Amino acid sequence: MSCNRNAQTAHPPVGGVLSQKDLDVSKNRMKNLNVIEREQIQDWISGQSVKYYPTQLNYWVTVEGYDQRERRKDETTVSYSYDLYDFDQTKIYDQPFERRDARFGHFDELRAVENALRFIRDGEEVTLLVPSSLAYGTYGDEKKIDNDIPLIIKLKAL
Repeated sequence: MSCNRNAQTAHPPVGGVLSQKDLDVSKNRMKNLNVIEREQIQDWISGQSVKYYPTQLNYWVTVEGYDQRERRKDETTVSYSYDLYDFDQTKIYDQPFERRDARFGHFDELRAVENALRFIRDGEEVTLLVPSSLAYGTYGDEKKIDNDIPLIIKLKAL
């Protein structure tokens, strides 16, 4: 699965040097955390009336087969907005994140958001269930999102 590919690469902190043993410990921690979060998300999904579908990149979406659609190419533009929620369905930020005319291959975004935008259609809204490794990871966003927090992302291509 693609989640294993993402967990394979461990990077030392900025300005720091870690031994191979430290890198291995970090990699195993992320792999184990990912397994736990995936189980927790699956349990959460089973209690919902909305159907969620797994994607190849290790998150879930409310559109069946969406990652089988034609993929938007690099250099094409997209405008979008999204809101972030925790799994208690509490909105994290009052205002949505919004970008106009972002070009694929040239914008810095959460991996799940950028990937989803490649497959959703203009005007379409989807909900993503994202493990922390594809959200803000072990550092959080250093504002309102703590480390190792999986997120619900309500995304709309404008």
